Amino acid sequence: METATGEEITIVCNHCDRDIPAPNIDLHRVHCARNLEKCKICGDMVPKKHAEEHFLNAHAPIACSMCKETIEREVFDSHKGEICPKRIVTCEFCEFPLPAVDLAEHQEVCGNRTELCYQCNSYVRLRKRYNHETKCPGTVLNNVESSRIPRAAEGDGNGRRRRDGNGVSHKKLFFTIAITGIAVLIGSMFFQKKPE
Repeated sequence: METATGEEITIVCNHCDRDIPAPNIDLHRVHCARNLEKCKICGDMVPKKHAEEHFLNAHAPIACSMCKETIEREVFDSHKGEICPKRIVTCEFCEFPLPAVDLAEHQEVCGNRTELCYQCNSYVRLRKRYNHETKCPGTVLNNVESSRIPRAAEGDGNGRRRRDGNGVSHKKLFFTIAITGIAVLIGSMFFQKKPE
């Protein structure tokens, strides 16, 4: 097949399917048939002496370093990132990294752990935390209370302030910090080495 591109006439090589200038076609065909071959998988023309290397580098199955399964090269990236049972994933509850094959069992246990909801003072399973946060009765109560009375000014009805949620008053906390500081100061003075 001959085609004219501008002023130059080209002929399509029947071996490599490339357009070759007409004056060079005979020399090209001899060189092309002797030195190049078409890859049966991708259709690229590769030098005959590098055909096996091309296959190994571009098409040969690869052994996954994590699960040792042999994978087609074309799907290896998706295997490594999405399918491999030994790929590292993180738990949605504790963000602990672990192999994907162990994730379901870990999350079954981890999702059953409970945490205290500070809005309603009840313990909620981690797997139900999102649903609880959207329907938490404490959220509605806290919004109503905060619009009526500032929480810091709330008392217990006897003229005394309520203690914090964890039951420790501010005075006791400051007292504990002061005693600890004094103990550290005395300890550092007591254990100082005296010059000999």
